[in-house]
Amino acid sequence: MSDLTIQLTDHPKAKPADESKLKFGDLFTDHMLMMDYDEGQGWHDARIVPYGPLALDPAAMCLHYGQEVFEGMKAYRAEDGRILLFRPEQNFARLNLSNDRLCIPPVDEDKMVEYLKEFLRVEKDWVPHSKDTSLYLRPFIIAIDPHLGVHSGKHYYFIVIASPVGAYYPEGLNPVSIYVETKYVRSVRGGTGFTKTAGNYSASLKAQSEAEEKHYTQVLWLDGVERRYIEEVGTMNVFFKIDGEIITPSLDGSILGGITRKSAIELMRSWGLKVTERRISIDELAEAYDAGKLEEAFGTGTAAVISPIGFLDWGDTKKMEIGGGKIGPVSQRLYDELTAIQWGRAKDPFGWSVEVCK
Repeated sequence: MSDLTIQLTDHPKAKPADESKLKFGDLFTDHMLMMDYDEGQGWHDARIVPYGPLALDPAAMCLHYGQEVFEGMKAYRAEDGRILLFRPEQNFARLNLSNDRLCIPPVDEDKMVEYLKEFLRVEKDWVPHSKDTSLYLRPFIIAIDPHLGVHSGKHYYFIVIASPVGAYYPEGLNPVSIYVETKYVRSVRGGTGFTKTAGNYSASLKAQSEAEEKHYTQVLWLDGVERRYIEEVGTMNVFFKIDGEIITPSLDGSILGGITRKSAIELMRSWGLKVTERRISIDELAEAYDAGKLEEAFGTGTAAVISPIGFLDWGDTKKMEIGGGKIGPVSQRLYDELTAIQWGRAKDPFGWSVEVCK
């Protein structure tokens, strides 16, 4: 692109020798994509530069007031060598939704997709080759004004960094155990729960830590007002199959609109399944379990795609083993078909895959 400059590193890193040992978020590629925002000038100076530390003033507003948003997405290597993205336009649309709530200037979504493609062409050798591996992409925006005072910034960095990651389920797609959180709150309607901003995740750490101490993988979040209605599971959207119907909490302002969630809903409806987006309480879930109607539960997200839930612990009220602790047929089919599209192993009837290069 004519307005994107590229500066290649003089010191390229060695690529991972054993892709089976890749961990999430530990290793980063040779370059990063950057762009500046200055009030009165707008977004400018898009560039690909060597990966390295940022020079930030200690008073940078992102460090003190959390004016920051981010996204999570992946690039996939198909068996024929093509590099693919999965619905990238949806990620940048959601980034702008987060931008609006955090008073950050919007980005040009179409340009961001094109910049990202060029970045991947530069870093294509970093996209792993092994089955079910991928290159995780982290676009983010931070306010960099050197000022102490609670208001929106006038200067920002937009940055994309990339990390090769291993297969999320190297030992198979096994259901996880989840603790129903009744003490802590993730978000409330009118807050920032529908955005991807750092504060949402730091606020979840205490509950996550306590759940891990109890030997649970994650927490099931309830609403912040009545503490009854199910919202998310850890950092994922959540679905339940009850008496043949797929139910997922509706996006009412406190729940993140996941790209995998959206894709799962559209895929299941294309199969002819009844998928309902509505409020569902933990009491209703427990009643369905007692009646033998709770057939499956699973989370959806970028990292895992589908995470089947085999056990829910609602404290002293109810312990629920779901599907005999085994993955259910809907969860398995969703995982198989979504990943087949993402890695280019199957036809994409929806036009979700975007080819970057061969």
